[in-house]
Amino acid sequence: MKKGRMFYKTFIPILVLGIGLVVSFGSYIYINTTHSVIDRVAGSKQSFITQTKNSLEQKIQTIEYAFNTYSTTSSFDAVVKRPITEQDFEEYRNVNTQLNYIATMGLEGTEYSLISLVQNWQITSGKLSYLTDADRRKLYEAYIDDKDKGLFWIKTDDGIRFVNTLPVFSKQKQAIALSDISRSTLDRILKTEDNAPVIILNKQGELMYETDPDKQLLSADQLGHIVQSAGEDHRAGRLKVTASGRQSAEAIYAKSSYNNWIYVTLLDQKEISGALKTTKYGIMLMVAVITLLIIVVAYGISVYFTKPIRQIQRSLPRSSHLPYKNEIEGILHSIDTIVTEKKNLESMMEAELPQLETQLILNLFRNRVSPEELERMLPRFGYPELTQPSFVAMLIQMDSYGGREASDRDMLLLAINKMVEEVVPKEGRMLPIILNDNTQATILTFTDQEEQEIRRQVLSFSKTIMMTARDYLNCSVSFGISKTYRHLWESKEACEMSKQALRHRLNLGKESIIFYEDIETVVSGPVLLHYPTELETQLFDAIRLGDEEQVPRALYPLLAEMMKKNKNSMNFEVALVRFVNNLIQLEQLLGVEVLLTQDNHALYHRLLDIRNPEEIERILVEEVISPMVRSMKEKTNRQFRSLAEKIATIVRTEYDQELSLEWISDRLHYNPNYLSSIFKKEFGMTFSEYLMNYRLEMAKKWLIETDMTIKEIAERLQYHNPQNFIRSFRKKELVTPGNYRKVKQAQ
Repeated sequence: MKKGRMFYKTFIPILVLGIGLVVSFGSYIYINTTHSVIDRVAGSKQSFITQTKNSLEQKIQTIEYAFNTYSTTSSFDAVVKRPITEQDFEEYRNVNTQLNYIATMGLEGTEYSLISLVQNWQITSGKLSYLTDADRRKLYEAYIDDKDKGLFWIKTDDGIRFVNTLPVFSKQKQAIALSDISRSTLDRILKTEDNAPVIILNKQGELMYETDPDKQLLSADQLGHIVQSAGEDHRAGRLKVTASGRQSAEAIYAKSSYNNWIYVTLLDQKEISGALKTTKYGIMLMVAVITLLIIVVAYGISVYFTKPIRQIQRSLPRSSHLPYKNEIEGILHSIDTIVTEKKNLESMMEAELPQLETQLILNLFRNRVSPEELERMLPRFGYPELTQPSFVAMLIQMDSYGGREASDRDMLLLAINKMVEEVVPKEGRMLPIILNDNTQATILTFTDQEEQEIRRQVLSFSKTIMMTARDYLNCSVSFGISKTYRHLWESKEACEMSKQALRHRLNLGKESIIFYEDIETVVSGPVLLHYPTELETQLFDAIRLGDEEQVPRALYPLLAEMMKKNKNSMNFEVALVRFVNNLIQLEQLLGVEVLLTQDNHALYHRLLDIRNPEEIERILVEEVISPMVRSMKEKTNRQFRSLAEKIATIVRTEYDQELSLEWISDRLHYNPNYLSSIFKKEFGMTFSEYLMNYRLEMAKKWLIETDMTIKEIAERLQYHNPQNFIRSFRKKELVTPGNYRKVKQAQ
């Protein structure tokens, strides 16, 4: 069922408010949960990077402590100052043993080296080698010269290297201890299950280690920003960065208090999204369930509060369901309508009185009103009660439209109806009406008047209306007047009398005032039909010939005699139907298509409904006979053109043979004189002239294009005497054939 606006004005605000609260509550929970998850994941990352820092720092401290302790022993001082050769196995074993001991204390997979700068030897992973001067110079440049510290870490291609120049607290360095932690060892130590990235920076901000150096997670500027943020006091923290190939992420760092190294890992959105996945779906499900519940509640509340309004609407008229801003406005409008309905109906009744009065008069003419109804209704329309009344039905029909179109007929009838109202006093008539598409009708009323006085007064009204219509509307009208009658319920019979009277204006012509009493004897007399057959034959002959001039000379006398000899209107209608039927038969015989349609019966009705002789003549001439004549004329012209073209074709193809019009007429089965007249009419010359001109044209062509002699040309063109050919040629071209040839050949 369709809901009203009040329903939606209740339902939509509740729904919007409820959904807004649900969305706000869900967003609040989601945001708080997001922050909580981020803090939890960040705390986990912070613990991870701190643990990584502590673990690696412990190993590094062990290595530094071992070398520092070893450098302070007397055996170290004795070893680095003594040359070791292949024969000094004892010293070599002591050094190697010490390095292995340090290895057990440090990181697995770390390579340890001890270099004597005094004796130029190096022991690395149990192997003894000797330094050249160049090697010794490089070591000084790399680890001793311009170095403010004797203990430091540097990044190598395969990891990081611990450098300890010994003795630690002496500027005179006698040995160098190296500890090379390979990248694979660092990866093994720093690798986690979730492959969290780890970046290690030294105190100067230089990159010491990166989990995946190929990806280059952070740029140099970002690393510098992290070093700057860590500063001297901040040992741990979080910093917003944009990692390469990732969405926005946070860098979580921890700074070592031992060597000021900065350990960094990244917290990106994927980790947070993964942690929030379950929470997000749970919140969405909760919002969906609560929203559905709000929709149901809002619908129920809206239906409950708008139910009384719908009940009121159902009891109101249908007009209350028109579109308004809301149902309340519609209900108020309906109430106003109901309150004012009585006044409107009363006003409408007053306005409709003329229409109701018109309907009463129409019902009188159709015999649809009983005497009892008349007695009740006439006072309502202001008609006084008459003593010994007499009534006359006066019908008016138009003979012509005054040069106007037939579509203006209704306008003219209304104008005539208005004239009747102005000419006939109101107390002497009932309301004038338009009876049908062609007729205006008025019931005239008389009291205590003789028949002759009534006739004289009706005649006066009719003449005045006729002259007024002629002067102001430029149209002619005719009147049909019934006999007087005593009771209004006899108006239908009176109307038929007036119609019968109007039918006789065919015999009397336009602007006729016809009293039924005058034609009553003619209507009831014997029916003697007269039909002018000879004049019809003359007309049909003219139509067959397509003679547009002869048709009017035969048609108008035919119609005039039909109207003159058939005094009874029915006789004339029968004659008219017979004439139209003969026209249709003639059309069928001639094979033209003017009347051969499915609407032929419309022509009969039109002619029989028209009471104006001039209009009947116009329709027959313009719409029937003239189109038939033009069609026959066109058909005859086509036949003439076809025959003339056949003759011309014979001439153009058989010009060099013996030709005559008689021979051609026998060939085409026509009379020679008939063909001669047709040919001259179409080509504007006789057959002989056309034949001679065509032969001379061929002669001119042969004189120019061939070497035929003049005699040969004359014989071929059927000139039995060459002199006759020469004379004919010179008569047309003003030069002899021989001179014509010379002139054309010289050009």
